[in-house]
Amino acid sequence: MSTTPAAAPAQGKAILAGGLAGGIEICITFPTEYVKTQLQVYEKAKLPRYQGTGDCVKQTMRSHGVLGLYQGLSSLLYGSIPKAAVRLGMFEFLSNHMRDFQGRMDSTRGLLCGLGTVVAEAVVVVCPTETIKVKFIHDQCSANPKYRDFFHSVREIVREQGLRATYQGLTATVLKQGSNQAIRFFVMTSLRKWYRGDDPSKPMNPVVTGAFGAIAGVASVFGNTPPDVIKTQMQGLEAHKYQIMKHEGLKAFYKGTVPCLGRVCLDVAIVFIIYDEVVKFLNKVWKTD
Repeated sequence: MSTTPAAAPAQGKAILAGGLAGGIEICITFPTEYVKTQLQVYEKAKLPRYQGTGDCVKQTMRSHGVLGLYQGLSSLLYGSIPKAAVRLGMFEFLSNHMRDFQGRMDSTRGLLCGLGTVVAEAVVVVCPTETIKVKFIHDQCSANPKYRDFFHSVREIVREQGLRATYQGLTATVLKQGSNQAIRFFVMTSLRKWYRGDDPSKPMNPVVTGAFGAIAGVASVFGNTPPDVIKTQMQGLEAHKYQIMKHEGLKAFYKGTVPCLGRVCLDVAIVFIIYDEVVKFLNKVWKTD
């Protein structure tokens, strides 16, 4: 994610570093993703299933123990590694081709590069794995869960509903990923540019990288939670019955914001830190032109 051609890692390094960063990040932050999904997937009623983030955690641990907060981890883990690889690898590829004649990446170019990663990421990885994750988590909280694990849920969903069932909410996913990556990369590129000033080769301290990543994460949460709520409900087991605005009002489009903030701040900070550090290591042991 550097700003000079000399420091830009080879495409293979970007993909490897992105995959490692994504896998480590999701293992650390998944409980917040679980809680966010639970709060979003259940339509508000007179007696809602959960009274908030804390109540969701309490009920889950009471029924399933601490490991209950990791239900559906495998579905997201299987997707997070290729997702991060596609995201960071594609961004690196685009950014290397969109720098100006002085080799610099301004905020607008960063925004365009972020948008350019969206369609490939959403279609190839995000939509199928998110759909499986949402259906699996939703199913595990029913009276008689029918999905045993990730592969069993994939097999049953495809057998019963066809491959198209794993692409429910594709448009909402593209919108979510589009606003997500555009905001994150725009903010991150702007902050990096501000920090480095007139010296684009100035090294980034991991603490600074993490802080900038957290800021970018907060910005993306408030910018793309509404399409995320729409996507989650479209991918759930009862997608046919949801009419969010009619039944729940405007506030419903921000369900799950609190756990999402916790997860995304850690997510973006950890991914950018690990990515930069892995690239530094790879540059030492994997020599490229």
